[in-house]
Amino acid sequence: MAIEIIKVTTRKQLKQFAGFANELYKGNPYYVPELYEDTLNTLDKKHNAAFEFCEADYFLAYKEGKLVGRVAAIINNRANDKWNTKAVRFGWIDFTDDTEVSKALLEKVEQWGRERGMNEIQGPLGFTDFDPEGMLIEGYDRLGTMATIYNYPYYKEHIEKLGYEKDVDWVEFLFKVPEKNWDKSERIAAIVAKRCKLHTVQCTSRKELAKRYGTQLFDLVNECYSPLYGYSPLSVRQIEQFIKMYLPLIDLRQISLVVDENDNLVGTGVSLSSYARALQKSGGRLFPFGWIHFLKPLFDRHPKRLDFLLMAIKPEYQGKGVNAMIINDLLPRYIEMGVVDIESNPELELNDKIQSQWDNFEKEQHKRRRAYKKAL
Repeated sequence: MAIEIIKVTTRKQLKQFAGFANELYKGNPYYVPELYEDTLNTLDKKHNAAFEFCEADYFLAYKEGKLVGRVAAIINNRANDKWNTKAVRFGWIDFTDDTEVSKALLEKVEQWGRERGMNEIQGPLGFTDFDPEGMLIEGYDRLGTMATIYNYPYYKEHIEKLGYEKDVDWVEFLFKVPEKNWDKSERIAAIVAKRCKLHTVQCTSRKELAKRYGTQLFDLVNECYSPLYGYSPLSVRQIEQFIKMYLPLIDLRQISLVVDENDNLVGTGVSLSSYARALQKSGGRLFPFGWIHFLKPLFDRHPKRLDFLLMAIKPEYQGKGVNAMIINDLLPRYIEMGVVDIESNPELELNDKIQSQWDNFEKEQHKRRRAYKKAL
């Protein structure tokens, strides 16, 4: 039977698109469901501030009248301008183990990109780095995280048969939290603080965090992540959106803020209690009763696992030990909370700076994911 590809044009179809992965992986013990409401908002052209500089369409694949796949076709004009490319991105790609389905979906994105003057296709990528990216190619038997993609092993086989090649890999680590803080870390942190006239601060409320450091935090991310693969700077509206979206989830014990004498943010480390089990129990839906499962990680005083979301240090302070200040600030809190292990989330495989800061931890590289590319 021929595969029918339909462009999403109605709210009903958008809901089917947003919910397809949760149906495809239902019952899989390693899949962490997408938060359905969040996915809907991200895909909504009226809601997502990334559409200030992105364009996109979404497609559903049907076989014998049954929904068997989905894919998003995205052009990030800001990223293309920055990296001097003409690339269309494919994202939110999921499909049954049928090569006709994967072929039809990707050919649709390729055609869509060519019609708009693109000469290359990349993915899986989202609108920006704050969307899940990278196809899982190692670690299928390990629990995912809220911020990452899960996919079956056959995805890699399908996409490589279609002529796609590696563009870049990310690696992920699982760290064990030591029983006590390291004396060396404490000494280095004290020396760096004195030499660079820096100190750490801890906010007393999420409201204070958002008002005092929210914009600074995402400005810092823009500055530090700018050289990294495919990154496009966040707009003012995006920053405002992310402050409202992400900072209310932060446990103030799980974020480190390093500032100078004038309260300017020069470094930060942000972690978050794992929401993986909450998402599994809720099926990825907050309503009508899924929100109950999110209360535990949100208010848990003794989380066993954390997701380390990001570390960012101003370029002029990199290599001066500010990362030691951040780790020395967070580690005693992790120990006091009783945290057992920490997920690193994806790190570019060649990003030695970020990976070397974890050298003192007992760690395991347990996942790998890949962005593919193909000339059009």
